[in-house]
Amino acid sequence: MPSLSFKPKNVTKKITSHLADRASDVIMNRFGLGSFGERKTLEEIGKKYNITRERVRQVEDAAMTLIKKSEHYKNEQASFDELKQLVRSLGSIVAEHELLPYISKDKVTQNHIHFLLVLNDSFKRHREDSHFHTRWSVDDELSDKIHETLRKLYASLSDEDLVPETEMIKKFFDQMKDVSEQYRNEEMARRWLSMSKTVAKNPLGEWGKSSSPNIRTRGVKDYAFLVMRRHGSPMHFKEVADAISKTFNKKIHYATCHNELIKDSRFVLVGRGMYALAEWGYKKGIAREVIGEILKREGPLGKEAIIEKVNKERYFKKNTILVNLVNQKYFKKNKAGLYTLV
Repeated sequence: MPSLSFKPKNVTKKITSHLADRASDVIMNRFGLGSFGERKTLEEIGKKYNITRERVRQVEDAAMTLIKKSEHYKNEQASFDELKQLVRSLGSIVAEHELLPYISKDKVTQNHIHFLLVLNDSFKRHREDSHFHTRWSVDDELSDKIHETLRKLYASLSDEDLVPETEMIKKFFDQMKDVSEQYRNEEMARRWLSMSKTVAKNPLGEWGKSSSPNIRTRGVKDYAFLVMRRHGSPMHFKEVADAISKTFNKKIHYATCHNELIKDSRFVLVGRGMYALAEWGYKKGIAREVIGEILKREGPLGKEAIIEKVNKERYFKKNTILVNLVNQKYFKKNKAGLYTLV
């Protein structure tokens, strides 16, 4: 946590000390600089003084101009330079939701910092849009590069992609080759990534498109997908519910888990109460149908090869497969001792 050599509230007090009462009050209320830190709208302030919203805006603009022209403001340039250096050390462009809490946990102090950022021309505010959160920058060229890199990174992801954080950071720097060495570290990349609204990470720290249910987990099915993907092999629905409770601290009833999994195409029921992920290649169907599909696709096969291939697609006991193979209505052995379809 940084320690600024100046107190933001003291700087605000000094640079607003020459304002007339109403102008000072408008600034205090607009930026939430009072003891409660509450920011007021133009309309709310207008009602207090019985003036229009537009008039409040004019008073605010005039007050900001007066502050910038004052000796008090010029005397505080060292404070603004220090703040600029801090933003530069955080990557030269930082999301507002990262920057303000980084400087102070106190909400009112954050409001004072925000006021100083708005006031000084060294800081450029980028409004929130469909791609990015509100952010502040002190280097236009680098900011353009970061924005472009984040857009490319989003475009390179498919809807299903789940990328471990270290790999995501590598992908980020691969997209942005000519960045100076001082910025090439994981902490910096994480901070830049947090500006994006289209790319985000899930509760397990895996990255992907923020619109994906694998990232914005909204219910039992999404949590189940993440725990099963991490587990890597079929799980009983009771195991899945227990894993969700343990991993995400969410109590899930077994019946609820079973009902949710059976309705979602990402999951395949592969045995009694056992579920696998469809992306692992498992398919729906009873043992006989799965064996039939394999023989249709592969041609004649021996007993062990059939068991191996069936188990890649479904979660049957060996005996279940063997019982089905001797059903002469559907399968027969050829002269070479291999099983074929009837």
